[in-house]
Order: sequence, then structure tokens, then C-alpha cells
Amino acid sequence: MIRIPQVRVVDEEGSQLGVMPTAEALRLAQERGYDLVEVAPMAAPPVTRLLDYGQFKYEQARREKEARRHQRSVDFKEIRLKPKIGRGDFDTKVRRAIQFLEDGDRVKVTCQFRGREVSHAHLGRDLLVRFAEQIGEHGVLERQPLLEGKSMSIIITSTHKPKTQAAPPAQRRDDGQDDRAGAQAEPSNGPQPAAKADAGKKTEPATETPPRAREPEPAVTVRAERAGG
Repeated sequence: MIRIPQVRVVDEEGSQLGVMPTAEALRLAQERGYDLVEVAPMAAPPVTRLLDYGQFKYEQARREKEARRHQRSVDFKEIRLKPKIGRGDFDTKVRRAIQFLEDGDRVKVTCQFRGREVSHAHLGRDLLVRFAEQIGEHGVLERQPLLEGKSMSIIITSTHKPKTQAAPPAQRRDDGQDDRAGAQAEPSNGPQPAAKADAGKKTEPATETPPRAREPEPAVTVRAERAGG
């Protein structure tokens, strides 16, 4: 229920009706068969509109759903290290963290201590600081090294925007031509015209053969026999 004494009214077609008492605006909405809905409650005076409230909620929910579809949630990734990690494994972990940060994710880097290694926690701190320096171009240090039990961790926030889901691009062949263009240029599997099928063959000039002289037919002797002879 609108408790403000005066509101600015916009009709169902989007035209401004001006500022009027709330009771008059409600009466106008009832006469036209609409609801009086606040669309800008923080304005002075609040802006209301004549519309179907059920349709308004449906359109609002549909727009929010479309907006969420095109957004990508930020994930929280974790990378684990050991105080005595080798150089190659350290570089591999750094590259992996950079991939996460380029996708817009937050990364938690944890150094796990075993046994008495926790008494040399400064080694883990130095390792985490060096790790943060390696990925400094892709993220900022959100939390400094913090010792929790037998593990020390830092949190790094990405400086990249989260990637959205995009439609895959059209595939191209090795020669750079679009597959659709190539499909049109390829011949069909049906029978080919004779002219195209014989296009690669070398044709010989046609020679005209003179007609052969007609030979005389042999004489046929017809022998008639009498019946009973």
C-alpha cells in the first residue's frame, strides 16, 4: 500500500499525468482497470505507473533471469604448496594460478606444514610472498599470510573481469576458408555431367568415314513344289 500523500503518475501508455494525491491516483487506476505500482519509490515525489501488477512482476523476473544467464559466478580456487616444493612444481602452480585469475576467480594459496616444519613457518611465509610476486600482474593480495594450525595461506583477488559464456566461433579450415563456403564449393556426390567428367581427357579431332559401297545382294531362287509331288 502506498502511504505517501502525493505521487507522480504515469499512465499505461507511458504519458506523464503529473503530480496528484495518492487517493486520486488510486481511483484513476481502478477506473481504467489497472494497478497503481511504485516504479521509483526513492524519487521526490515517488513515481507510480498504471499497469497490470502480475504482468509487471513476470517481466521483472524474466529480465533478472536473463541477466543472471549472461553473468558468471566468481569461483574460489585453492592451490596447495609444500615448504620444500621443487622449482618445476612451483612454476606449474604459478601458471595454474594465473589461469584461474584470468578467468576472474579468487585464489587461495596454502602452504601445508608437516610435523616439525611448522616451527619454521617463516619458510612458508617467504614461499607465499614469492608466489604472490610471480602472479602480481594478474591479481592483488587480498589477505596477508595467515597461519592457521599447520597451514599458512594467502588470498588473491583477480584483476580480470569474469569471462562470460560465449557462442563458439565458426570453424575454419587450415587454409583460412570458412567451412560453409567450402561446403558450397565442393561438388555433390550425385552423378556428374558428361562434359565435366570428360573435362580432363584429351579429345581427338573427329574424322569423317566415307560411306561404304553397298554390295549387291545375292539372288534368291524360289523353288515352288507342287503338293503331292
